Amino acid sequence: MFKPQRVIFETGALDYELGRSLYDHFSSSGTEINQCALNRVKSCIPGEDSCSLYKHGKQTLVVGIKKSLTFQSCKPSAHYQLPLVSGCVGQCEYCYLNTQLGDKPFVRVYVNIDDILNRADKYIKERLPENTIFEGAATSDPIPVEPYTGALKASINFFANQKNARFRFVTKFTDIDSLLGLEHNKHTEIRFSLNTHNIISTYEHKTASADKRIAAVGKVSKAGYPTGFLIAPVFLYEGWKEDYKNLLFKLRNTLDDQTAKEASFEIITHRYTERAKNKILEIFPDTTLDMINENRKFKFGQFGYGKYVYPKESISEVKEFFTLEINHLFGEGTIKYII
Repeated sequence: MFKPQRVIFETGALDYELGRSLYDHFSSSGTEINQCALNRVKSCIPGEDSCSLYKHGKQTLVVGIKKSLTFQSCKPSAHYQLPLVSGCVGQCEYCYLNTQLGDKPFVRVYVNIDDILNRADKYIKERLPENTIFEGAATSDPIPVEPYTGALKASINFFANQKNARFRFVTKFTDIDSLLGLEHNKHTEIRFSLNTHNIISTYEHKTASADKRIAAVGKVSKAGYPTGFLIAPVFLYEGWKEDYKNLLFKLRNTLDDQTAKEASFEIITHRYTERAKNKILEIFPDTTLDMINENRKFKFGQFGYGKYVYPKESISEVKEFFTLEINHLFGEGTIKYII
């Protein structure tokens, strides 16, 4: 469970029951508490250089109100983001949030969860009779703060009663017991971000191990949730095929035949922007991440900025490998995309 070093309450957060409850909880636990205006949050977080700013940001929880209820699109995994949380307590060296969230990548939770779900209801009705899919972890990992907010529980209960909508989120953490007994009606897909032991132990700091994530997969599947797996980012290093093959084999042995057949896979190879590379090198100056531009292909993404990806031949090799292995172990039709 995430235990923040400091909690910042934005203006208006204490007007909500959840905000007052969180204030009482952290006050009684002796946690450092600040109150400030929305645009003053970063001034309440200490730090002298990029490394310390990052460290203190990761130890900070901000409690606020989601004022903009215009949901962002979330291709290719969903129609819309469901903005329950922003930021992540994990410290993955390659994470794109390193650039999106600036020098102080704090975690922000929202106390007006009902407003967010009511706006989701409007989006659902606008697209009828089509189904609408919402992603709950586009810019966050909501599991570490779930014990404080109950946002996932509220969302799962909401979508359980939606005929034309589905909810999905992905996590690298394993504190999912509070979700196991909910009547989800199979309308929520819980996905786990997986990688090899080599990658997790080297680059995914402060997250659960691969074995613990796979154990949590077993709990989720036994609770009847649709399950999915995000294998990302895929790194190409000496022995990568054997490592990813072992990962897939362990995962398959955790699932029963029906769950394995219905599971979904999303495979994303490692990529980075020049801005991300510079920020990563500031925060993790000793990183061993493969970010040699000359070994990559420069490509413009869907949002208009350029990024460095593996060469076409390497991507083809990745697609061939994962298609063959996943189809063999889990059956055809389970891969959503490989990019």
